[in-house]
Amino acid sequence: MTNHWVDIKNADVIMAIGGNNAENHPISMKWVTEAKANGAEYIVVDPRFTRSAAVADTYGPLRSGTDIAFFGGLFNYIIENEKYHDEYVKNYTTASWLVSPDYGFDDGLFTGFDDASGKYDKATWIYQTEGEAPWDTSETGAFSWVNAPNTPAFTPPTPKTPLKDPTLQDPNCVFQLMKKHYERYTPELCSQISGMPLDRMMEIWETFASTGEPGKAGTILYAMGMTQHTYGSQNVRAMAITQLLLGNMGMAGGGVNALRGESNVQGSTDMAMLFHIIPAYMATPVAGTHPSLRDYLEKETPTGGYWTNKPKFLISLLKEMYGEYATAANDYAYDMLPKLNGKNHSHIAMFEAMNEGIVKGLFLWGQNPAVGGPNCSMERKAMEQLDWMVAVDMWETETAAFWKAPTIEPSEVNTEVFLLPAAAAYEKAGSIANSGRWIQWRWKAVEPPGEAKDDAEIATEIALELQRLYAEEGGALPEQLTKLTWDYVDEAGKADPTKIARAINGYTVADNKLVANFTKLAADGSTACGNWIYSGYWNNEDSMEPADQPTGARDNADNAGEGLAAPIGSYLGWSFAWPVNRRIIYNRASADPAGKPWNPDKVVVEWDGAKWLRNDVPDFGYKKDLPDGTTLWTPPGTTAFIMQPEGAGRLWAPGMADGPFPEHYEPYESPTTNTMSAQQNDPAVVVWESASLGSKEQFPIVMTTYRLTEHWQTGQMTRNLPWLVETMPKMFIELSPELADEKGLVSGDNVIISNNRGAIKAYALVTSRFKPFDINGEIIHQIGAPWHWGYSGSCSIGGIANDLTPNVGDANTMIPEYKAFLVDIRKEEV
Repeated sequence: MTNHWVDIKNADVIMAIGGNNAENHPISMKWVTEAKANGAEYIVVDPRFTRSAAVADTYGPLRSGTDIAFFGGLFNYIIENEKYHDEYVKNYTTASWLVSPDYGFDDGLFTGFDDASGKYDKATWIYQTEGEAPWDTSETGAFSWVNAPNTPAFTPPTPKTPLKDPTLQDPNCVFQLMKKHYERYTPELCSQISGMPLDRMMEIWETFASTGEPGKAGTILYAMGMTQHTYGSQNVRAMAITQLLLGNMGMAGGGVNALRGESNVQGSTDMAMLFHIIPAYMATPVAGTHPSLRDYLEKETPTGGYWTNKPKFLISLLKEMYGEYATAANDYAYDMLPKLNGKNHSHIAMFEAMNEGIVKGLFLWGQNPAVGGPNCSMERKAMEQLDWMVAVDMWETETAAFWKAPTIEPSEVNTEVFLLPAAAAYEKAGSIANSGRWIQWRWKAVEPPGEAKDDAEIATEIALELQRLYAEEGGALPEQLTKLTWDYVDEAGKADPTKIARAINGYTVADNKLVANFTKLAADGSTACGNWIYSGYWNNEDSMEPADQPTGARDNADNAGEGLAAPIGSYLGWSFAWPVNRRIIYNRASADPAGKPWNPDKVVVEWDGAKWLRNDVPDFGYKKDLPDGTTLWTPPGTTAFIMQPEGAGRLWAPGMADGPFPEHYEPYESPTTNTMSAQQNDPAVVVWESASLGSKEQFPIVMTTYRLTEHWQTGQMTRNLPWLVETMPKMFIELSPELADEKGLVSGDNVIISNNRGAIKAYALVTSRFKPFDINGEIIHQIGAPWHWGYSGSCSIGGIANDLTPNVGDANTMIPEYKAFLVDIRKEEV
């Protein structure tokens, strides 16, 4: 979330798209309800008439996989009707920046696409520049660090001044390129592609575009229905562009807000549980590209924005990882940091490698890909090729018992499986980061049963034993483990979460004193920090008690900042939000270039002529505390997006793998032809041979997956609980009365849902929550199914929806396309 849960109440318009917050994030409705009581409009866009839609002011049905058609049409509507926030767009976005005149777009393809590689050469997507002055002058000295002996000093890259047209009239400026690109997205065409009735679509566009009026704010709530597509990253880009055009980023009641599916999903990404990043969203080094620390920092440190401090963040991370071993002489143990080999190591690619016998061992931590992965019958088959597998979980999941799957012969499986019993959330202590980036300490309620242990203890036992074995027996690069810092234990030798928290926060190496926050980190090896964005969440040197740390703070008073009339729901004394307890990211944009709030009734920050008034921690360098105890206040400027090298919100994204603008393509399996261009699918999408893609002639029905209030993820947390199973006892699909009539089905029938990847059985629920779509004059049916069931569980088992999903991936993140694929259904023969 760029904002946070409570802030939803400040919105004038709320649009929930690709998510079902009433059912899957029910506490969010407290704040939606409060906003509605204050006059806000609540819009829900979804293929299914959900419980969220039932309480919405406006509901827009949308065929799965056509979100960019919807948003592209919205861009066109906003621009053509001059609904954009003119002063915001000109001052705080890249609308005025000029792009290379060699850039172009033709019938679905941006310039630079190579058919052979399936990738874009982005050389024509660059900005026009002139001269050698930097975009943004940093006063931090970020481009220096203590080098290894006899190593030449690092010379920072010299950025060039971008060419801009503040009038937004130059045909090569981002605004004009955007206007031209989306003029094809007419209301009629977008309606025909998406299946949303034209009048309803126009009503939604008009309502949400009204938040472009200065002083208004609209927020977007989204979940996996937006991301789990072959163009999921571009879907998120589309939401960001919408909010930049309307001036909703940085505003109270604005932002782009991801509704995380679990309490600590945000924390898991912050801590780099993905192959392509290391903690705090720094890129994982690549062997051929970043062979040395110098190479990494020269290529990964931008020329402007706050990321110019990356040398401080990385070197402090290396010091925490390798302690005394990390010195200037060995580039702070950079050689010990694992490097990517240029190959795809995403989820799908990992299972493909297992299937090919390349990956021999698998360690699964609280994950159940036998039910949750795409084309998961293939993933279960891949596990048969492993030598060993370790599953850390609370129950014997389908993955832990993959060899018990109905399609597998156990006697033919040679994989050795280890099951390590894990503690539940309430049986361990530590911090979690919620959707709004609030890092909250959770205290242990009870001891775990039997031999179950918390994750930190399991990890500690394994790490210490590996260190012992490598020290005694050696191996390939033993120092990578033997020199690794692992002193996060108490006097009894057990994992201590408070010591882990201390390491994450950061400290000065010489005296082991906690740093106040990441502004105190250095690039000379004098500081250590496990995750710079968390720095400040555990900074009280006088106590190791969580309640005395910012992450354990529980002051529920919502106080207005000094000099301000009213609070806005920031609750700055409750827990800690990264970064530096900031509740709304990019909040400088909540005020005009002179520092006057766009909405004086909901002030985030305000310049009163002498100082900054604050209802939140400002997202810019707003002051300097001088040694004599006085404060030097920084007057207003127009750098509102400090994490971007441009210092501005990006309407243009030259770093995306599949285009600088979002463009509508059909899902990889689609029941219709793309009428927006001749390019049927995203050309840069990642497709694996095992995807077993089907055609609309074979499988004419669109299927999507979703979650239920009564069950959780792959069901292991809920299908073992009798009371929850009573409320939702068996696997089912939802289908429209029209499709039921066509197929000769009634509610209660057992049906077979099938495609090239498999077939599952489910209970038929005939409901008007789904209705047929009119797509380009053709009737297209869509069905939906929850993905909570599998073949393990003491109270309920059932068909696995993800046996049917394709293993094709987004061009940028490789996230699978769970939300739009093709099937057919029939009544089960008795």
